[in-house]
Amino acid sequence: MNFKKIMISICRQNHIRDNWKVDLEGESFKGFVTRLAEELSSFAVELESSYNADITVNVNSYADLLNAVRITSNADGFINKCIGHIIGQSQNLNLFEDLKRAVNRVAFAPETVQPDESNRKVCHNCGSGC
Repeated sequence: MNFKKIMISICRQNHIRDNWKVDLEGESFKGFVTRLAEELSSFAVELESSYNADITVNVNSYADLLNAVRITSNADGFINKCIGHIIGQSQNLNLFEDLKRAVNRVAFAPETVQPDESNRKVCHNCGSGC
């Protein structure tokens, strides 16, 4: 069976304010990724996460926090896409919920993600060019 591989990449963060700090290195996040990976494995989706110290995102708002978490799915042509680009506006300002929405969208409905050239302003300050 061929698995679709999805990578979650966490950028280094420079928190301008104390708001929006989410522990993306602790046991809670690791457990979240493990549980999500287990759910997706039955659908032939392989999920991994990594940390990218090469890119630093200044976090001054929740939108910036969404910019600091990226998703790559080579099978769909998505390389290092910000969560904000994938899901648009957050419904509940819950990073784990938004990350799950983004991963599921890429896994099961990648055609619903706006193309890069759509002129849709979804993020800023991340350097990804989206």
